[in-house]
Amino acid sequence: MKKVVIHKPGGYEQLKIEEHADLHPGPDEVLIDVSAIGVNFADCITRMGLYASAKEYVGYPITPGFEVSGTIRSVGAGVMAFSPGSAVLAVTRFDGYATQLVVKQSQVFPLPAQLSHEVAASLPAVSLTAWFALFQLAHAQSTDTILVHSAAGGVGSMLVQLGKIAGCKVIGVVGAAHKTATVMSLGADAVIDKSTQDLWTEAERLAPDGYDIILDANGAATLKQSYQHLATVGKLVVYGFHSMLQTRKGVPGKLRLVFDYLRTPRFSPFDLTTQNHSVMGFNLSFLFDKNAIMQQGMQQILQWLETGRLQVPAVTSYPLEAVADAHRALESGQTTGKLVLLCAP
Repeated sequence: MKKVVIHKPGGYEQLKIEEHADLHPGPDEVLIDVSAIGVNFADCITRMGLYASAKEYVGYPITPGFEVSGTIRSVGAGVMAFSPGSAVLAVTRFDGYATQLVVKQSQVFPLPAQLSHEVAASLPAVSLTAWFALFQLAHAQSTDTILVHSAAGGVGSMLVQLGKIAGCKVIGVVGAAHKTATVMSLGADAVIDKSTQDLWTEAERLAPDGYDIILDANGAATLKQSYQHLATVGKLVVYGFHSMLQTRKGVPGKLRLVFDYLRTPRFSPFDLTTQNHSVMGFNLSFLFDKNAIMQQGMQQILQWLETGRLQVPAVTSYPLEAVADAHRALESGQTTGKLVLLCAP
């Protein structure tokens, strides 16, 4: 088997493709021959050495990757739901950037008939993140007005669609004009292009009474203003800090990290109670022990896909050997939808 190994944190040059011994499933596990691998910003942060769960659960050397699709090669004792030859998609806490993957059967789902392996691999991480944020934390209601930052990205595009499934008024925010049409096609009621419009002036115009839910993965660049633009009993859901991690040759600037850390707002409990605001945050990679929640979310997502209520992401593919190019593209901020790595048959 081949896999991408990061021996120490750093730039794109740390993404090494290596050959390793083939894997074998243990009890309650399946071995998947991987066809496609979803690429997420968390993978980039893992490469930089800044992803907390990478340090807590694995350490370095590490193989990144949270989602794959492929075909089951073999199953371990006690596996009843799957058999060799089954086409599947799976979630994993790391180890996804590989041509083989062993995971618990509870982390595996049948590949929907209408999906290619390429598209299926792009789904689990972004869709579960969006589902958990909106339905488990924010409890989105049909009367809500929500603001979605980075609305053309992988998670953002899912948040827009799930917000509309919940019946909400959805305002998307993008950073470039070419992303506006993409977000409108997903059902957004309006899109703010902050490259040509003042973000918060336009946000106030579209929701004068504030937003019931704001979903923000930017970090210090927008968190303070996001909080200030909540409606009464509004909820700010934080699931990333992208603006803090701008890189040069794949390495974040230390001074920028320190500066953004210092200007990240500290939310006072006194202000939370007097303003009737809530701030919530999560990281999906810390939730693998909550398997019932992940099962519930993935089953709901697959049902929405099968009934046509949820569109699959637009996918841009790279061969596994071009993993550095995929990371470079994702960090540029110019992509839409999802990036996927393809394993040679």
